[in-house]
Amino acid sequence: MKLHWAAFVAATIGLTALAPLAPAAADEFTPAQKQELGPIIRDYLVGHPEVLREAIEALDKHDKEAAQVEREKAVSDRAGPLFSSPFQANVGNPDGGASLVEFFDYNCHYCKGALPDIARLMKDDPNLKVVLKDFPVLGPGSVEAAQVASAARNQLPGDRFWAFHTKLLGMHGPVGKAEALAVAKEMGLDMDRLTKDMANPQIQSGLQEIMGMADALQINGTPSFVVGQEVVVGAVGYDQLKDKIDAVHKCGHSVC
Repeated sequence: MKLHWAAFVAATIGLTALAPLAPAAADEFTPAQKQELGPIIRDYLVGHPEVLREAIEALDKHDKEAAQVEREKAVSDRAGPLFSSPFQANVGNPDGGASLVEFFDYNCHYCKGALPDIARLMKDDPNLKVVLKDFPVLGPGSVEAAQVASAARNQLPGDRFWAFHTKLLGMHGPVGKAEALAVAKEMGLDMDRLTKDMANPQIQSGLQEIMGMADALQINGTPSFVVGQEVVVGAVGYDQLKDKIDAVHKCGHSVC
């Protein structure tokens, strides 16, 4: 009896990494042979559990690589609204040679922690454009704060919005409508105009656009970043983002 061990194990325990070999090889065994092989395979795996660990690690690597490929395609397909949309804030150099897109939530602890990294990146790289996308996923307060911030952009271009953003994101405790309005008032915004702008249906359209974009990019948490065509999930720190941005300046991709 000719045994295609790797293929048959793949067919038996569903290892995706070996799946291309599995169907044809598994079909070569009769039902009686498959029944006979079951205990043998079980004993082998029990005696060599590292095989399962290696297979799981390989599957995890395969899934992450496949997800990244899908994300890169989504970035390419949605490059227009992702990097240049009326429903975003642009800070840093609006004509920068590299762009860093951040999906954030004003109640996100990790976004607050990443704020100094973003500020330092802009300070160290005058050729960097930072795109801020309101992605309010942490409850009604986050949605309210995003609505106020979206309306405030009409009165706060560039660096002035960055000042608003840092004040609101840097606050301690829950952030909602009241906190966002307080920051707006502190910065001298026309509050009547702000209230009117908040009622504009375009505010909701903008948030919906960002939600749809995040879904296409398989982003479900904050902070998440886009550098070049790569999606970077989590507060990965200054150094990792700087390396990717430098690579974009050098070759147009996050990794050269």
